[in-house]
Amino acid sequence: MTKERFDKPFTQQEAIPDDGIAAAVEILRGGRLHRYNTLPGETSEVSLLEAEYAAYQGSKYCLATTSGGQAMQIALRAAGVKPGTKVLANAYTLAPVPGAIFATGGVPVLVEIDEDWHTDTADLRAKAQASGAKYFMLSHMRGHIADMEAICAICDEFGITLIEDCAHTMGAKWKGTRSGNFGKVACFSTQTYKHLNSGEGGFLTTDDPELAARAVVGSGSYMLYGSHGAIPGEDVFQKVRLDSPNCSARLDMLRAAILRAQLPNLDKNVARWNERYVALAEGLSGAPGIRVAERAKHEEYVGSSFQFQALGMAGNVPALVAACAARGVDIKWFGADTPQAFTSRYDSWKYLGDLPELPRTKAVLSTTCDIRVPLTFTVEDCSQIARIIRDEATLLYTTMAAE
Repeated sequence: MTKERFDKPFTQQEAIPDDGIAAAVEILRGGRLHRYNTLPGETSEVSLLEAEYAAYQGSKYCLATTSGGQAMQIALRAAGVKPGTKVLANAYTLAPVPGAIFATGGVPVLVEIDEDWHTDTADLRAKAQASGAKYFMLSHMRGHIADMEAICAICDEFGITLIEDCAHTMGAKWKGTRSGNFGKVACFSTQTYKHLNSGEGGFLTTDDPELAARAVVGSGSYMLYGSHGAIPGEDVFQKVRLDSPNCSARLDMLRAAILRAQLPNLDKNVARWNERYVALAEGLSGAPGIRVAERAKHEEYVGSSFQFQALGMAGNVPALVAACAARGVDIKWFGADTPQAFTSRYDSWKYLGDLPELPRTKAVLSTTCDIRVPLTFTVEDCSQIARIIRDEATLLYTTMAAE
């Protein structure tokens, strides 16, 4: 009997909206791609985007950057991180997060996660107390938002500045508050596989005027900061404009135009992603050897990716990944000892030096499987993907049980 096979790529995104394409073509015809290359009285596409994203996020200030990683580096520097500064960070994340800490000279203090991929708040409190760290780079990895009340309480208790990495939670909320609005500053990504697509790009948002001014100058505004779309007053810039290093991380007009066309559709697309996420969750619920995490009712997530734990296949997850790949289903595994494509584990970031063992995190990641969910998939596609995974998991689980 021939097994059904999935035949769509997991990396194909939807087309840019027609108005975004038209705006991009107009910019290309004009040749003025740099964000500060404007005519008298003209507001740049980047400045318009900053104002629009600040309004969407509900933040006072917004800076558009060349990438989410650059947004994190600039946020860390603007918040006061210097060489040797200790920075708490949850251990389950992707390489740009430790890379940003390293690039600023910060010293990461890694925090354990729980079985649902959230920051372990007990370990966070213990590490905060033991390390004396005054910064926490919280990555809402793969869209899983931890107990923000507990995290904010710990940050308040120890005087910790909270910096949110919202690369996977743009458009998400926790108890009605947008992801990114809990800390002092938030960072977002518009890399192709995120919720807005400009190839590369990002945002930094904050309500803190001095941090915003430092970030804008640090992004490479020279003395043209006044043309930005969501910034504090000139008096704030006068305090910081000569002591913030230039990182040359400016978003260009072309990518800003592409993003402006997508932003009005973001909430509608969040709903579409979640329909697909639910199809995967329902299709895998109760499958032999597989655990699907239950999402909290107060967590308004964005299901642009899907994770499950292959608990019944511990030690043999690569066999499940290979079997599903043979049928067209691309699963990433976070338990490998060496990095694979975009996927890496905390102990592979050798540039950070000797890191302590994190047994709980390593145990959780040893069975963590990850699926990208592009909007080019239909709900029916996601049900088929779940069927294929369920079939192969059942076969492998049954075989292992019989041995």
